Amino acid sequence: MTRLTVYHCSTPDIPNKVLSHLEDIAATLGELAIGFERAEATLPVSFEMSAEEVMTTCQGEVDAWMAKGGYESVDVLSIDEDHGQQTSTRSQWLREHRVAGKWVLCVVAGRVQLSLHAGDYVYAVLCERDDRITVPAGMAYWLDMSDRPRLVALRVLPDPDGWRPEYVEQPVHDRFQGFDD
Repeated sequence: MTRLTVYHCSTPDIPNKVLSHLEDIAATLGELAIGFERAEATLPVSFEMSAEEVMTTCQGEVDAWMAKGGYESVDVLSIDEDHGQQTSTRSQWLREHRVAGKWVLCVVAGRVQLSLHAGDYVYAVLCERDDRITVPAGMAYWLDMSDRPRLVALRVLPDPDGWRPEYVEQPVHDRFQGFDD
């Protein structure tokens, strides 16, 4: 189940708010100019698929996002320890960072926790299949795929060169408990 947990940075072990209704999650994130939606149709993506197969299967959604937001690149995050596919490592995603432009995370299989740092608060969104989140330009975040990662997601990015992170100098990610699947 998709869930939003809001923490104050001074109390990372005590949530201020926990939401599980999609409308409440969308409204709370919307106050920060973060878009949240659930895809209308589930894309037939499996963990056994290559990045190329995922892109082919998701091409319609990719084209729609590219046209909608003026994005310039898309890549596939495919991490599944059961099938040995790892196109990136967990540790690089656990570091708090930001990208220059607005970007979209489209979860097409599995789960991931996207933690967004805005002011004195962290908004931890447990995203599941069919969840789509649009992150504003420059917002600090980190992704936690758990100790047993199982995720296939698309990142729709503003930079034609793809994902180019800027790591935060004084991160808060290490204060917060990880996603325990």
